[in-house]
Amino acid sequence: MKDSIGRIAVVGGGSWGTALANLLGENGYGVDLWVYEPEVKEQIAQKRENLTFLPGFRLSENLRPSNDLGAVVGGKQMVLMVTPSHLTRMIAGQLAGVLSPDATLVSATKGIENETLLTMSGVYKEVFSGRADKRYVVLSGPSFAREVAGRVPTLVAAASRNAERAEMVQKVFSSPYFRVYTNDDVIGVELGGAVKNVIALASGMIDGLGLGLNTRAAIMTRGLAEMRRLGVKMKADPRTFSGLSGVGDLILTCTGDLSRNHTVGMKLGQGMALDDILAEMKMVAEGVKTAKSAYNLSRKMGVEMPICHAIYQILYAGVSPQVASRELMGRDLKKEFHGEWGGK
Repeated sequence: MKDSIGRIAVVGGGSWGTALANLLGENGYGVDLWVYEPEVKEQIAQKRENLTFLPGFRLSENLRPSNDLGAVVGGKQMVLMVTPSHLTRMIAGQLAGVLSPDATLVSATKGIENETLLTMSGVYKEVFSGRADKRYVVLSGPSFAREVAGRVPTLVAAASRNAERAEMVQKVFSSPYFRVYTNDDVIGVELGGAVKNVIALASGMIDGLGLGLNTRAAIMTRGLAEMRRLGVKMKADPRTFSGLSGVGDLILTCTGDLSRNHTVGMKLGQGMALDDILAEMKMVAEGVKTAKSAYNLSRKMGVEMPICHAIYQILYAGVSPQVASRELMGRDLKKEFHGEWGGK
């Protein structure tokens, strides 16, 4: 397997990209990691540590950092994309001339593009004129970067319309502490990974407002119903949302102290302004941008998603978390979908 794949390209040197690159290096693969920041390249090359985005972990000697995107990707048989969703189209466009025609393209990005309302598989299909569809694999599930770097037992899903590609990713990424399951529901896995970040913002706000565990549990349960409802409308398998990339990732992101989206939501609930919160952060909280996509996508598809709509109103229309929470509780029950994920 290692000889047939050769060196693996990882595009994106944030915490998650670095953790996955290190996992592959520990699995014995040579890894070329593209990082945007020259200082991060020097940190990894000289100190074997990403001090900016993943401090505290010594990185595999098999990992080689670079600021040259073309050199990292050119000729590789497997390319792992770990870029923020709002930058994915631009970066993918730079790969069009260097990506090998038969390379397996793996995405570990969780988001929905604001302008097109496409998940990452749709973005890559447009950028590469449909050539990526049968070689695309999405890797997603409940997985904090620091815990993967710390070799904490972790389970994720690899989804592809091509079973052989999904199984290849399963074999390459699997380790004694990283277990990979396969399926063919690309859109379901992508939607679960994206929308759960919006629900995590809501969960954080609940904690910031001090509304208690009953309320948090309600937000998570009804948030899961919203994810599933949108997924079914977009032809996803509803069972996906009961799995790792659905309820599993939702639980982690809504409750874990390492969740950036939960942290942003909690600070909003405590009264901080969004711009001030984001200015403090080195890394992207995908839920902030995905909230806009989820709001517009739900309206386009005619899907009822009141929690996602409330988060959109808080982030982009100036509604306070207190007002939004009261409005959610005061919704007409006749508008809810009875019997679905919680009953009447």
